[in-house]
Amino acid sequence: MDENLMMIWQKCLQFMRDNLNAAEDNSDLKKLEKSFDLLFDKVQPISLVENNLTLMVPSDFYKEYIEDNYLSLLSAALKKNIGKGVKLWYSVMENKPNGLEKPVTMNMKGKSIPTPKVQETMPQGFSSNIVNPFVVPGIKKVNIDSNLKSDFSFDNYVEGESNKFAATVARSIAKRPGATAFNPLFLYGGYGVGKTHLGQAVGLEVKNQFPDKVVLYLSSEKFIQQFISSAKAHKQTEFANFYQMVDVLIIDDIQFLSGKSATQDSFFHIFDYLHQNGKQIILTSDKAPADIMDIQDRIVSRFKWGLSAEIKSPDYDTRRKIIIDKLSRDGIVLTEDMLDFLASEAKTNVRELIGVINSVIAYSTIYKSDLSLELLKETINKIAANQKKIINIPYIQEVVCDYFGIKREQLLSKTRKREIALPRQLAMYFAKEFTNATFTKIGEEMGGKDHSTVMYACETIKDISKIDKEVKKYVKELTERIKH
Repeated sequence: MDENLMMIWQKCLQFMRDNLNAAEDNSDLKKLEKSFDLLFDKVQPISLVENNLTLMVPSDFYKEYIEDNYLSLLSAALKKNIGKGVKLWYSVMENKPNGLEKPVTMNMKGKSIPTPKVQETMPQGFSSNIVNPFVVPGIKKVNIDSNLKSDFSFDNYVEGESNKFAATVARSIAKRPGATAFNPLFLYGGYGVGKTHLGQAVGLEVKNQFPDKVVLYLSSEKFIQQFISSAKAHKQTEFANFYQMVDVLIIDDIQFLSGKSATQDSFFHIFDYLHQNGKQIILTSDKAPADIMDIQDRIVSRFKWGLSAEIKSPDYDTRRKIIIDKLSRDGIVLTEDMLDFLASEAKTNVRELIGVINSVIAYSTIYKSDLSLELLKETINKIAANQKKIINIPYIQEVVCDYFGIKREQLLSKTRKREIALPRQLAMYFAKEFTNATFTKIGEEMGGKDHSTVMYACETIKDISKIDKEVKKYVKELTERIKH
């Protein structure tokens, strides 16, 4: 360890210890000093580079406890012994794998160190002299439409093994938005598993507990549209400034930022500004951060600053709980065998399950009688027949484009960039697997490609899916999407 850094840190600790009594309401100085020493005895400075101080802490608990109880005091100590503008980082020790001498660590950004009244620097894209749409003369903030649906509350969210971890973290965030280690919260999972519901539940709970906080939910498509409109009107600064006043920002389907470099630049600066000012960020995606194609590395790294939580398709018990919860709120009671049948039929995701339940409710109302198991089976068969999709090449192209967050024009283009070429080869492969189209016909539908190109794509996907885990995962997940 750098001896000079250690000397500076010891001076900081002494300054904090000398000022403990003034900083706390407790007059028992000995108890304060003992708890202070127990806490900071396990905290070590490991680097000071360009005013970025990194502290090694044993766990998230230490990080949060320091920031909740000693941040102001630590700030004063750092300012006195290092100078203004010190940025605080933490290197959090995780479990030590067998055979490793050094602990595995995870770097995490600290809260902004309290600064004087005027912020010294602002991220690129922000301006201190712009009129903020949230601010009008005499009023600090005005109400905006948070775009939250009241049905998407925690009360209506059914927990099970597939989503319990994510739900627990979400509830924790709702109590202390922006003040936990889970910032950003990155929720990912397949289509219709409840990511949007959980993200909005946090927003609703924050609005309920902290009415003055500004909560905003929107889709990534809406965010992109807003950015494009602001760019055309030369108002990118106003666009960025709009978001800097949000306390809880929830963006759905963030994977659709893929390939949109200008929008990504703006999002990056908005993210950094909100994060360093203690604002909560919640993002949802159908892929884990590392699996999103054509996203800047600096953005992917920020996705990993907080917590990534996967939400899986509900298991049988969770599906059964969802059915009972939904039907009870609509005043409908089913027998045990009918509940078992329903839970067994809808296996893919929550959204499909809710659709089936709503259809059952509708049929029950039409028949004006209690549903029998036979009538229930008949209803489900009718629903399945009505919802059956015709799998053709345009449909496959739509599914692949949606999965990778690209446009159909890109899929059919001549570009050889991997982020487009791989989805194109997959689309060709699935076109051959799921339709009776010839190689020539598939080539025509894929932007006028030669039949030999289609043959090569099909063989390539077959071969690399056997050895490449990523491509194997793409084939598996896309197969499920196309079928359902």
